[in-house]
Amino acid sequence: MLFFQTYKSEFLASIILLIILLFIRFTVKTLIQKIGQKAGINDARIHLIVRYATVTLFLIWMLIQAFILGTEFKELALIFSSIFAVLGIALFAIWSILSNITSGIIMFFNFPYKVGDKIMIHDKDFPIEAIIEDIAAFQLHLRMDNGDLVTYPNNLILQKPVTLLKKDAVLYPHDDGTDAV
Repeated sequence: MLFFQTYKSEFLASIILLIILLFIRFTVKTLIQKIGQKAGINDARIHLIVRYATVTLFLIWMLIQAFILGTEFKELALIFSSIFAVLGIALFAIWSILSNITSGIIMFFNFPYKVGDKIMIHDKDFPIEAIIEDIAAFQLHLRMDNGDLVTYPNNLILQKPVTLLKKDAVLYPHDDGTDAV
């Protein structure tokens, strides 16, 4: 009981912070879902972007919570500079992966093509004409006319010219003349 009396204001501030951030998370999640559904984006991509937003809010919560508990700016600056130095070296080694994740987030909000569209990627060395089967966090899954599956990195799709050949193309036509995706 002495603990709660001693840290009553910090405990109350922590609860208020948690409620505010949970409300912000709920609002952001709802907005992302509405944007995704309005744009016709599949649920897996919507959940991925919601997860990114949740992790960001969690990191913000940790930072503010440290200040609430009395951590001084100098101490946090030392911790974060050490962490960012290590992360900077590690992230330099995996910049390609981060580039694909960032491109995936950009594609969520601003990508004119959807799953099921037939596109042509104008690549000088390897031009691709295929149907978008899935848009994942790191790459597009493209189904060629011959049935081959091609994975194309998200960061490259934003760098190459792309032509929409057919909206909502059929992935697998049936022999009986009907089409199914």
